[in-house]
Amino acid sequence: MRVASIIVRGSGPLHGTVSASGSKNAALPIIAACLLNDRPIRLHNVPALQDVRIMREVLASLGASCSGPDSDGGMQVDAARVNRTDPPYELVNRMRASFVTLGPLLARFGHAEVPLPGGCQIGARPVGEHIAAMKALGADISQEAGKIVARAERLRGAEVFLSIASVGATQNALMAAALADGDSTIHNAALEPEVVEVCHFLSAMGVEIEGTGSSIIHVHGRPSISCELDYSVIPDRIEAGTYLLAIAGSGGSGKVCNIVPEHLEALTIKMREMGITVEEGEDCIHVAGPEVLQPTDIRTGSHPGFPTDLQPQVSVLLTLADGVSQVSETVFERRMGHFPELTRMGARVKTANGNAVIQGRPGCLSGVQVDAFDLRGAAAMVLAGLFAEGETIISGLDFIRRGYENMPGKFATLGGFVHFSDEVTMEMLSQ
Repeated sequence: MRVASIIVRGSGPLHGTVSASGSKNAALPIIAACLLNDRPIRLHNVPALQDVRIMREVLASLGASCSGPDSDGGMQVDAARVNRTDPPYELVNRMRASFVTLGPLLARFGHAEVPLPGGCQIGARPVGEHIAAMKALGADISQEAGKIVARAERLRGAEVFLSIASVGATQNALMAAALADGDSTIHNAALEPEVVEVCHFLSAMGVEIEGTGSSIIHVHGRPSISCELDYSVIPDRIEAGTYLLAIAGSGGSGKVCNIVPEHLEALTIKMREMGITVEEGEDCIHVAGPEVLQPTDIRTGSHPGFPTDLQPQVSVLLTLADGVSQVSETVFERRMGHFPELTRMGARVKTANGNAVIQGRPGCLSGVQVDAFDLRGAAAMVLAGLFAEGETIISGLDFIRRGYENMPGKFATLGGFVHFSDEVTMEMLSQ
């Protein structure tokens, strides 16, 4: 039996420059938002990732014409001939972000049947906030055979109150409100840059929005959207943070370019606490690792708090710090699966109830066979393999393909060895 795996070798200090790709978590809702428009849209800086391909297939299954992303990150979406409002289960189940098609399909066509989503198993992440937002805008909602069925002759502008600042629910509500009859106000909106980016994209299509970047967003609904558009997606802050941590954690020096430094402020604050030199430019960040990393405490939270999507990666560095660190995960209750694997590599970690106490020790990691259970956990194990002595074989290649464009090539630029293999056999893994 052959297993898709990642082979990583301890590479010593990393040096050089890499560029961040476009943001996966911004590109996906933007592609979905193209369903609101009946004219062609050309997107730029779209990452060539498995999740993007799935979203493209979702739109194509509804009748949209989609191509790309090409080698330059260009993607064309034309939703003029959409003739279905029921994306297939086999696609939605592969990626929960496809649930954001609910808002634009309902807003433009008055009907949507979207299967309950799948994706990384890092927590419940219920869709109740999405449904409550659609109901507030006047939709009739029911659950039938594993699908959310939404109907509305036309959505009505309304006050939408989110009980939690959900990124996906905020994005879905924004897209639905864009074609509602009248004005809508979304309260307790998520503040993440990917939400701000959806606001900017809707504005570029002619939707009037006030309060972008705040917790209260006003949307002035339009009867329709019909405009051609060229739009460039923001850089991926999580990918950028992963490479910054890799460089600094290895004891090397280098920079990540084509980024928005302000999007990484929560990370760079903690990196400085760990003794890492951080220098910010207009569109890049340069880091240099210290001789010995210092411990610090991490508590994840909604933006502008520390991003949960970088918690596993920074935790790897804390295993190598000289002293005790604590990590508290408050966003996803099951995002601690990387810690037992780090323990197998030599780290000293105790976990309980979403908290981890890490007894850091410089040079403690050794290469072994490990498993990855979600996208960011897989990235964390790649970093651990780069910092470890010897070779590490990591299951979970498909997770990395979902969220990191050309990871082997980018690490090769920095002097690291990361190899994707669909040819690792069970016999090899048992050695």
